[in-house]
Amino acid sequence: MSDAPENLGAKPGASVQDWRSTVFLPKTDFPMKAGLPQKEPAILARWQEQDLYGQVRKARSGREKFILHDGPPYANGDIHIGHALNHTLKDMVVRTQTLLGKDAPYVPGWDCHGLPIEWKIEEQYRKKKLDKPVPSGAEGDETALREFRAECRAYAQHWVETQREQLKRLGIGGDWDNPYLTMDYDAEATIVAELMKFAESGQLYRGAKPVMWSPVEKTALAEAEIEYEDIVSTQIDVAFEIVESPIAELVGAYAVVWTTTPWTIPANQAIGYNPEVDYYLFHVPDGRKLLIAEDLRDALQSRSGLQNVLPDGLSDEIETIVDEIAKRKIKGFRLAGTIARHPMHKLGGFFAEPRPFLAADFVTTDQGTGLVHEAPDHGEEDFYLCQQHGIDPVFAVTDDGRYREDWLWLGGQGSVINNKFNAPDGPICSDLRDAGALLAASADFQHSYPHSWRSKAKVIYRCTPQWFIAMDRAMEGRTATSLGTNGGTTQNTAFVPSEVEGRTLRSTALQAIADTRFVPEKGRNRLHSMVAERPDWVISRQRAWGVPIALFVERKTGELLVDPEVNRRIVEAVRAGGVDAWNDDNAAAILGPDRDPADYERVTDILDVWFDSGCTHVFTLDSGRWPEQSWPADLYLEGSDQHRGWFQSSLLESCGTRGRAPYDAVLTHGFTMDSKGMKMSKSLGNTVNPLDLMKEHGADILRLWALSVDFTEDHRIGKEILGGVADQYRKLRNTFRYLLGALDGFSDDERVSDPSAMPELERYMLHLLAELDGKLRRAVDDFDYNAYTRLIADFANNDLSAFYFDIRKDCLYCEVNPATGRQTDKRRAYRTVLDTLFHALVRWMAPVLVFTSEEVWGTRFPDAGSVHLLEWPELPLFPGEGRGPGLDPGLRRETDWDKLRALRTAVTEAIEPLRRDKMLGSSLEAEVTLPDADASLDLAELFIVSAVHAGDALAVAKTSNRKCGRCWRHLPEVTEDGALCARCEQVLHG
Repeated sequence: MSDAPENLGAKPGASVQDWRSTVFLPKTDFPMKAGLPQKEPAILARWQEQDLYGQVRKARSGREKFILHDGPPYANGDIHIGHALNHTLKDMVVRTQTLLGKDAPYVPGWDCHGLPIEWKIEEQYRKKKLDKPVPSGAEGDETALREFRAECRAYAQHWVETQREQLKRLGIGGDWDNPYLTMDYDAEATIVAELMKFAESGQLYRGAKPVMWSPVEKTALAEAEIEYEDIVSTQIDVAFEIVESPIAELVGAYAVVWTTTPWTIPANQAIGYNPEVDYYLFHVPDGRKLLIAEDLRDALQSRSGLQNVLPDGLSDEIETIVDEIAKRKIKGFRLAGTIARHPMHKLGGFFAEPRPFLAADFVTTDQGTGLVHEAPDHGEEDFYLCQQHGIDPVFAVTDDGRYREDWLWLGGQGSVINNKFNAPDGPICSDLRDAGALLAASADFQHSYPHSWRSKAKVIYRCTPQWFIAMDRAMEGRTATSLGTNGGTTQNTAFVPSEVEGRTLRSTALQAIADTRFVPEKGRNRLHSMVAERPDWVISRQRAWGVPIALFVERKTGELLVDPEVNRRIVEAVRAGGVDAWNDDNAAAILGPDRDPADYERVTDILDVWFDSGCTHVFTLDSGRWPEQSWPADLYLEGSDQHRGWFQSSLLESCGTRGRAPYDAVLTHGFTMDSKGMKMSKSLGNTVNPLDLMKEHGADILRLWALSVDFTEDHRIGKEILGGVADQYRKLRNTFRYLLGALDGFSDDERVSDPSAMPELERYMLHLLAELDGKLRRAVDDFDYNAYTRLIADFANNDLSAFYFDIRKDCLYCEVNPATGRQTDKRRAYRTVLDTLFHALVRWMAPVLVFTSEEVWGTRFPDAGSVHLLEWPELPLFPGEGRGPGLDPGLRRETDWDKLRALRTAVTEAIEPLRRDKMLGSSLEAEVTLPDADASLDLAELFIVSAVHAGDALAVAKTSNRKCGRCWRHLPEVTEDGALCARCEQVLHG
C-alpha cells in the first residue's frame, strides 16, 4: 500500500506552496481503540431503555416467521464457555433471520427442576444436620416438603436471574423479561397434561426393571445424566457346583463365572451360556472339575494360577491326550437342563434354590469364562433373560445401596459399590473363599464405569418399580378432554394423529428423524442409532423437587386410573398451586365424589427432568403465552451431547403426543477445548471463564471467536487464539473507521445513481459485493457462521483495505476542492460505492459484532435508531442483462481481474527490494515495464506507480518525472518538484 495518503499533509520544501488545506483528509469521531468493556454496558443499557427487542418485534410483525426454540440451560451456577458459545450461535441464528426480514422471536428459558438443584439444597440441610423430608402422607412431612421445594424454587430463581444478566451482557437479544421456566405453574400443569396423554394413549405403564440408580442420590438416573470414567475394579472367578445335568460327567463339577461386580453375586439366580460356544471340562489340583469356554481356559489359568491337570493315570502319549481333551469338549446347546447351586447355599432360603443354566445369545467369549452369572436385579440383559424363564427380581439392594436388613447374606451391609466392600479381602470375597468357591480375586481390572455427572459417584443397575413410556407398544388413537396447554380447556383434541395410530413410539420417532434436517448431517445417524437401540423410557424419579407423576393407581387391581375428568382436575390443581397441589389433602377433591381416596394409591414419584424439558415446545411454542411463537420450531440448536438428551426427549415426547418431531431442523455444535485440545477441567486449571473474558476484551471479541471457529466440531480457545481473534477484530474495526472517515460529509446529492456510468474498478467492486451477498445468504441458509464471518473478514481485508481502498485513496484525497466542494465523477462514484459498502457491511456484521456495529451505525447516523432494526442490504442493479449479479455487460471478466490483481501483487513484490535498498522512497517513484500492458486501464493508478510501459518482461526503475506538490504523484507534466500536476490544477482552478 502506498504511503502517500498518510503524508499528504506534510509540509513541502520551503520554496514550494503548502497544499495541505486543499486536500480532503478523512475525519471521524470513531476511535481506533475499541474500549469494549467500558462501551458495551452503556449500549446494552440504552437497548433496554429503548426496548429494542420490542421494537424489532413490532418492525417484523406479520412477516414470515422463523422459530428457534431455546433449549433450557440448567439454573445452577454461573454461565461457562459452553453457554457463551451456545447462546452466541442462537443469537446469530435469530439476528441473521431477522436481518433477512423474518419475524424471528427469541424466548429464552431455563430448566428449573431436578437433582442438581435438589442436591444443592440437601447439602445445605446436611450442613445444618437436618434430614431432607420425604413424601409420607403425614401432615408435618408434607409441610416440610413444601418448605424444601420452596428453597429449591428460590435457589433456581436466583440462578435464573444471575444467568439472565450474564447472557444479556453477551449481547444476546430476547424476551428477557418474560422467559419460560419449567417451574412456572402453567409449565408444571402443561407437563402434567402431557403425561396424561401418554397415559390415555396406552403408552405409560409401571413395571420393575433394572435402571441406572445412584445410591448416593437415591434416585433413578437417565442415560443423559450419566458420564463414564475409567476405574479399577475387583475381578473374581466364582465356582458354582453343578448338581443336576443331562451330561452325567458334569454333576459334581463346577461352573466358573467371572464378574467385576462381586456385590451382585448375593443376588445371583441363574447361569447364562451360549449354545454355540464350545465348553471344556478340566481338572485342577484339588480334584475338582471346572467348566468354562474352551477359548478362555488360558485366561482363567492366568488369573487364578490354576494349571490344567489331566486325571491320574492318563497316558503321556500325545494321541491319548488329544483323545481325552476331545471327550471333554461340550457344545453349549447340550448344557440345557443343567442346574447349579449357589456357593452360599448352606444359608438356606433364597440361596438354597436351584440356579438353572439359561441359553443366552449375549454371552460371548470376549472375556471372562464364557459363563455369565445372572442377577435380574442388576442387569438389563439378565432381567429379560430371567423374565423369559419366570424368574423374578428379589430387590435385595435398598435405595442407599445396602442389602436389605432381612437378607440372609450380608444383610444391612454395604454400600455395595464401595471398593473395600468388594475388595479381595472384603466380606464378599472372604465369605466365598471360606465356602471354597473363590477361584481368583484381584483388584486390577481397568474399565469404563458409569457415574452420576452431578455427584460424580458410581451408579449401579438396580431393579425397582418405575414408570415407563413404552417404545414398542402400539399407540392408541385417543382424544384428550380438557387438557389444554394454554390455561383454558381444549375439548376433543386428538393428540395421537390418525396417521400414526397403531404405530409404535420408536417407529414414529425414527420416521421423524428421517424427515428432519440435521446440520451437520452426521447428527442424523447418531440420533437414529440411539432411538433405534434405546430401551423403554424410564420417566420416574424418587426425589422431591420436580413435577409429580400425578396419577392414581387402584390398590386392589394395581391398574392406572385413566379418567379424563380426574385428569382435568389434576391439571387445574397444578395450574393453580404448582407441584405442591399434588398432595393427600387434595386427593378427595380431585378424585371426585364417586371415588374413595382409600381405594387409590397416589403416586409420589416425580418426572425425569428430561420429560420436563421435552415438553418445553408445548408450553412455549403452543401455549399462546408468547403469541409471536408458533409450533413446530424451525430449529433446535444445542451441543452434540443433546442427541441423548434434549433433542431425544423432545422428539419422543412430541412423537408420542403429536406424531412428529417438534422441530424441522437440528443444529449441533461441538465442545470447547483448551488451547492444547484438552477437555476443560477445574482440577486441571485450564478452564476459560467467559465473564472474565468480557471484562478483559469485551463481548464482541468473545462473539467473534464463537462465530469464527468451526463450531460443528470440537474446537479450542486460549490466550493465543483470542489474540488472533482480537487482531481480526482490529482489522474489521479499522475498515469501519476508514469508511466513516472517507464518507465524511457524503450526501445523496453526490450519489451516482447509475452504476453502469461508474469507472470499471467501481463496477468490479460492486460485482464482488454482489457475489459476497450470495455467499452470505447461502451461509445463513446452511447455518455456516464460520464461513459467514470469514467471508466478511476476507472481503474487508483483501478486497477493500489491501486493494480497493489502497488504489482509491489518491482519488478520495485529491479529486475534490474542499473550498468549493467540486469533485470529479470518479470520486463521486468511489464515495457512492463506499456508501454502498458501508450499508452492506454494517448490516452483515451486526449479528456478529452486535455492540461494535451499533457504535459504527450510531457514529454516522446518531438519530437513525438501532442498526438491529435494519434489514438485509439492497445492492444496486445494473440496467440491461449482465453476466451475473451486479455485473454489467461492459465489465471485463472476473478472471481477467484476477490476473490483474495477481500482476499487481507481482509489481509490488518487484518494487519492495528497491524500497528496502533505499533506491525508491515510495511506489509512486517507480516506473514499471510489463509485457502486453493493457492500455484500456490506468495501470499506473492500479499499481500506484508513476508510469507503466509495454516491454518484454517485468522490470522496475526509478522515474525521472517530477513530484506534484499536492498529490505527490510523479508525472511528466510536472515541471518541478512541488508544482501541480494537470489534475490537481484542474481540481483547484479549473
